[in-house]
Amino acid sequence: MTKLIGAFSVLALAVGFGGSARAAGAADANAVLDKAIKALGGEEKLVKAKAASWKTKGTISIMGADNEITSSYTMDGLDHFRQEFEGEFGGNKIKGVTVLAGDKGSRNFNDMHMDLDKDAIANTKRTVYLAIVPVTILPLKGKDFKVESIADEMVGGKPAAGLKVTAPDKKDFKIYFDKETGFPVKTVATVAGFMGDEFTQETTYSDYKEMAGIQKATKVKATRNGEKFIVQEVTEFKALDKVDPKTFTDA
Repeated sequence: MTKLIGAFSVLALAVGFGGSARAAGAADANAVLDKAIKALGGEEKLVKAKAASWKTKGTISIMGADNEITSSYTMDGLDHFRQEFEGEFGGNKIKGVTVLAGDKGSRNFNDMHMDLDKDAIANTKRTVYLAIVPVTILPLKGKDFKVESIADEMVGGKPAAGLKVTAPDKKDFKIYFDKETGFPVKTVATVAGFMGDEFTQETTYSDYKEMAGIQKATKVKATRNGEKFIVQEVTEFKALDKVDPKTFTDA
């Protein structure tokens, strides 16, 4: 049970560390971001996706076994987030909810409710921004994130421009953009599991399609410490004018 909870505590994302860095000016990083923003639909449309909901289906690998799972997400900015999931594991149906509302949060796992402590809140916030940044890129243009260019890498057999990002929590992650299309194609970061143990997660994004007026990756694959973890297909994505505050009240 603990392994399941730990896996779902980071289900919303896929990230880790990797690649060699090089010195570069801020102008290079800004050019990469500007190209990505334009490729995804432009700032005006991406701003409208600040609040959004989406659904996914796919598999999550736990102890070498692939398990089918469906999830739904709602976000409003980087600090209000709700995730619900449902799956079957070894013949047992599992349901869970995680809610983040600023500096408060809670989790419900098969009717076992728990409030998130300070460390869990911090880890959940990191999970959220790592999941959301590749969707709109706009947070990386703000003052809360520091961005610098790093060495290019090959992603999916194609060259990708790399950026190192220092987030508001002072932790780093890396994000790569296809040099031809400008689309985000990979993130890499260190994340904490439910028990506080750290993993290197690497996520790739592909099969971009227009959804809610923006270009959205519809296939997301994640590895944890180099091993298969999550394969997701985005089946629905909606930009929201506003979100009912009750969405984020409790798990």
